[in-house]
Amino acid sequence: MQITLNIESIRADTPLPSLFRVRQRWQTTPIADVTATVRSELDRLGLAAQIRPGMRIAVTAGSRGITNIVPITAAAVGWLRDHGAEPFIVPAMGSHGGATAAGQVALLASLGITEASVGCPIRATMEVVELGTIADGTPVYMDRFAFEADGVLVINRIKTHTSFKAPIESGLAKMCAVGLGKRQGAEIVHRTAVYGLKEQIVPMARLIVERGKVLAGLAILEDARDQTAAIVALPPAEIGGPGEAALLVRSKEMMARLPFDRLDVLVVDRIGKNISGTGMDTNVIGRLPIPGEPPPERPVINVIVVLDLTPETHGNANGIGLADITTARLAAKIDFHATYVNVLTAGLVGLCKGGLPITLPTERDAVAMAVKTCGQPDPMSVRLVRIPDTLHLEELLVSEALLAEVHANPDLELLGPAEWILDTTGE
Repeated sequence: MQITLNIESIRADTPLPSLFRVRQRWQTTPIADVTATVRSELDRLGLAAQIRPGMRIAVTAGSRGITNIVPITAAAVGWLRDHGAEPFIVPAMGSHGGATAAGQVALLASLGITEASVGCPIRATMEVVELGTIADGTPVYMDRFAFEADGVLVINRIKTHTSFKAPIESGLAKMCAVGLGKRQGAEIVHRTAVYGLKEQIVPMARLIVERGKVLAGLAILEDARDQTAAIVALPPAEIGGPGEAALLVRSKEMMARLPFDRLDVLVVDRIGKNISGTGMDTNVIGRLPIPGEPPPERPVINVIVVLDLTPETHGNANGIGLADITTARLAAKIDFHATYVNVLTAGLVGLCKGGLPITLPTERDAVAMAVKTCGQPDPMSVRLVRIPDTLHLEELLVSEALLAEVHANPDLELLGPAEWILDTTGE
């Protein structure tokens, strides 16, 4: 099937509103030395008492773009070596990387995690061991190499999830149940949609902690600038427990957000798995189109345009279905196998995130269509924001219609006018 669309009239008839650069004023105190913090936290936990010479310790590495993940992981590996252990990395990312061992190793490399950078071997497999079942009869799986190790150190960032709200969301428990569960664990959690995410992750994680020789968790918190704000070592009993829940509360307090409650158009330069599990963070864009789950109260955005994929996402366009309009360049970069494996593994929670939006030849065409269809008949009155991605929100480009709110908000600083820079050739 071929669709022919004449958009010359749209190009000619739709001017774009003037842009202004705005900075959000955030008060942040990032960790100055992540290596020293990792070592002091592992010391504080008393983990050294559990390490015997020659112990093979599996250290988890996920698929998310986490600031300082390489030095944090390398510091943990170095600490384990200093205490006589023989650490190795296991990819703990469910079905990501195309659900292949080689794909998961490649994904780690794109994040900077290699044997050379962290100082230990990487052992990747998609084989799992069944550990047992939780109370509702759901089986629990664990990466075979991690299970066969003498102990496991779980490392992950704690943050709000993009598909559900609960006391435990994204973090150490999810890394156990879904990450170490590989494709089987991911499919099991997602097959019952939000129920699995809310009700099964914690008991599945607890079973892995108890039977999988998990020694500790190393939790990472990031501030609004995507900087490392805290690194906290948790004992096994706190993974999926009050300790992890308290860290989630802290994380939500530091989260970056758009400073406007209502927008006509949001232009997102890029999405990708290194930005968010859903390509762009649903908490930032205010869209959670999952049956039975209420969307975030703010912001309300009429039209979302996505212009490109990040190189680090390797064609995985999970989350593109959250947009209304995109570009032919983005569509040409999609690895449909990797995208559909990821989307379909997530079941009902993922289906809404994998569909291709209206696709137009160039970035200029896509933005013009958004302005034309956003419900505001006067293009110069359109409430529009342009962001690089949903992780980087300190500096925004905003339309003139938002300047009154900028001036009224003490947490916003107007930096000056900006130009539209958009591809007009589709190349």
